[in-house]
Amino acid sequence: MTTVEYNKCVDNHADGVYRFILKNIGDEERARDIVQESFSKMWEKSGDISIEKAKSYLFTTAYHTMIDDIRRENRNTRLDEARHDSVSADQGYSDLHEVLNKALETLPEMQKAVITLRDYEGYSYEEIGKITNLSESQVKVYIYRARVALKNYIGSPDRVI
Repeated sequence: MTTVEYNKCVDNHADGVYRFILKNIGDEERARDIVQESFSKMWEKSGDISIEKAKSYLFTTAYHTMIDDIRRENRNTRLDEARHDSVSADQGYSDLHEVLNKALETLPEMQKAVITLRDYEGYSYEEIGKITNLSESQVKVYIYRARVALKNYIGSPDRVI
């Protein structure tokens, strides 16, 4: 990959990688750091990467960098007990986007990663499998479980409208 191709890759994919990481960790500063580190790793390997595989390489690198960051963060802080409180209209959510973000926060990290790659970024099951080192059937299972969990968390549409 040439410098021009690398810069084009940054222009084309930086926002998507940032959205993906931010949806998974919910911290803007950490998300920016992870994206920056991912692009740095990509630059170091740019001679070995073809432009056709740049997007996949970038998302894979960002995913693994995010997992490392999450593990490092979990070692440094005590894990909070998982909250499984249900959403209701009297909790005062202002819009569906806020409800979905709260629901995503309750998912385990692997389910959150595959659901954001599929439903927010539009990746195929095969591409998600390559990014996360899962088989296609494992990806489908995680997505199914995540969607069921989201549905159970949100409840009926009447509760959030």
